Amino acid sequence: MGEYENLKRGQKGAWVSIIAYLILAAAKLIIASIGQSEALRADGLNNTTDVIASIAVLIGLKISRKPPDKDHHYGHFRAETIASLVAAFIMMTVGIEVIVGAFGDIMNGQQSEPALLTGLTAIVASAVMFGVYRYNLSLANSVKSQALYAAAQDNRSDALVSIGAAVGIFGAQLGVYWLDPLAGLVVGLIICKTAWDIFRESSHTLSDGFDEQEIKDIRKHIASHSSVWTVKDVKARLQGNQVLVDATILVNPELTIQEAHEITDEVEVILEKEMRIYYAHIHIEPYEKE
Repeated sequence: MGEYENLKRGQKGAWVSIIAYLILAAAKLIIASIGQSEALRADGLNNTTDVIASIAVLIGLKISRKPPDKDHHYGHFRAETIASLVAAFIMMTVGIEVIVGAFGDIMNGQQSEPALLTGLTAIVASAVMFGVYRYNLSLANSVKSQALYAAAQDNRSDALVSIGAAVGIFGAQLGVYWLDPLAGLVVGLIICKTAWDIFRESSHTLSDGFDEQEIKDIRKHIASHSSVWTVKDVKARLQGNQVLVDATILVNPELTIQEAHEITDEVEVILEKEMRIYYAHIHIEPYEKE
């Protein structure tokens, strides 16, 4: 089925993130230790958590590809949403650790000047992560993967974090020594903010929250069928990267069961073609004047 093939494609994005993060985390932590930069160290720790988060996304995508079984009749698509939630907790934990460490350096009046190499490393890392962000964002939109979209947003945050780290490092080289640990503090705050955004989105999906505007669009497409007299009710929820729709429509009460059944089939085709919704349950009721 198409959705399973999309999940397989989505795994490529997770692998790209894992490889990029492994290389950047190792480079940043080693160079930060040699060049004495708190900002680059925080950035490296951030990438270390991203490796774990990306692995969680990869596992979630793999589990999501499992077909329905006797106790998962709708499949395992929500595994990728759960993976996003796990990634958020991991990121928040490390973000807090970075904030505590950087705050301590600021309070202790750290006076070390980081090496120029640490700033150049941060700039190169930012460019790399922006490229990974663009790739994963395009892939996430193509395969409709919430977990991969969350990973792409994390990629973008990492690119911005590296820019912030570079600013702090270059500022410290000009004699404003507190800019380096301050940049580390800002990095920690960005990590926590990104983690919170992913947590909020994932928990909203797991609690069957759904975008109101998309509900309106679904209602509009259903109502576009000439035989649908009234759209009585529309409900929708996300099952991983799949939208599940339940709708009640009112039709001509004089239609035969066969004719009414054909209308439901045609409405489902409209949703599939116009909104890529492949799972819709359309309930028909006779139209009655009030």
